[in-house]
Amino acid sequence: MGQKRLFGAVSPRAAGDPVDTAGEPVGSPVSHYETQVRRIWRRFLRHRMAVIGGCVVIGLLLMALSADVISPHDPLDLDTQRRFIPPLKDMTYFLGTDEMGRDVLSRLFHGGRISLVVGIAAMFATIVTGMAIGLISGFYGGRIDTILMRFTDTMLCFPQVFLLLVLAAFVTPTVASIALIIGFTSWMEVARIIRAQIQYIKEQDFIQAAHALGASESRIMFRELLPNAVAPVMVSATLNVANAVLMESYISFLGYGIQPPLASWGNMLTNAQSYFDLAPWLAILPGAMITLTVMSFNFLGDGLRDALDPRLRM
Repeated sequence: MGQKRLFGAVSPRAAGDPVDTAGEPVGSPVSHYETQVRRIWRRFLRHRMAVIGGCVVIGLLLMALSADVISPHDPLDLDTQRRFIPPLKDMTYFLGTDEMGRDVLSRLFHGGRISLVVGIAAMFATIVTGMAIGLISGFYGGRIDTILMRFTDTMLCFPQVFLLLVLAAFVTPTVASIALIIGFTSWMEVARIIRAQIQYIKEQDFIQAAHALGASESRIMFRELLPNAVAPVMVSATLNVANAVLMESYISFLGYGIQPPLASWGNMLTNAQSYFDLAPWLAILPGAMITLTVMSFNFLGDGLRDALDPRLRM
C-alpha cells in the first residue's frame, strides 16, 4: 500500500484513494494549500484592471532598479545651452530638457526610483506600526484596547498633510526621514483593520483550543492570529504604497520633501510650476507618472482584495 501524509504523520492510503495532479492525496494539507493558491490566482487574473496594474507596477519597479543603466544621460548634468528643448524635437533628449538643461527622461527614471523607495519604505513602516497596535489592541482588549484606540482616534483627527508638514519642518529631509514620517502618520487605518480582524478571529474554535492546550500568548498572537489576518494586510500594503507616493509628492511640491538637485517626481513638479506656460511638459510628465503609479497600485490592491476575500465570487 502507498503512504498518505496527514498533518505531518504517515498513515496508510488505500490504493483507490483519489490524488490530485501533483500526486498528493485529495484532502491533504499540501493539496488544499495548492488548491487555495490556484483559486486565488485565477480570481486575480479575472480582474483585468488589477492585472494591468500589476504589470505596470512591475515595470515601474524594474525602471527604478535599472535607472542607472537605462538613463540616456546623467540626471544632474547641466548645460544652459540646451535649456527647454521640447519632447521629440531632439532624439538625443527624447522627452526634452528642463530649465537647467538636464535630460527630463533621465530625471524621470531617477525621480521614480526615489518616489518608489519612499513609497515602499513608508508602506513597511505603516504596516509594521499598524499591525503591532492593532494586534495588541485586538488581542488584549479591555483597558489596553481603549487606550490604543483612543490614541488612534486622536491621530485620525489631524489631517495627514498637516502632520507631515509639521514633522518635516523639524527633520532634515532625506529619503529615510521622509519615508518614516509618512509611515508614522499613516498607520491608523491599518491598526483599525487589524484590530477588527483579530477580534473576530480570536473567538474562533481553533483559538479557544489553543488557549485550552496551554499555548503561550506570543504563540497565539504570532502563529495563530496574525497569519489569519494577513489578507487585509496585503491589500493595505499595496494601497499604502500609492498613498505614500502621493504624500511624498505633496510635501516635495511644497518644498519640505526631497531636496534638489536630487530628483523626485514631487520636486520636479515644484520646479516646473514657474515654467508651465513656457515648458508645460516639465509638469505634465512627472504628474502623469505620479497618476500612473497611484492608479496602478490602487488597481492592484482592488484585485488582491477581490481575490483574497472568500465572500466574493468572481
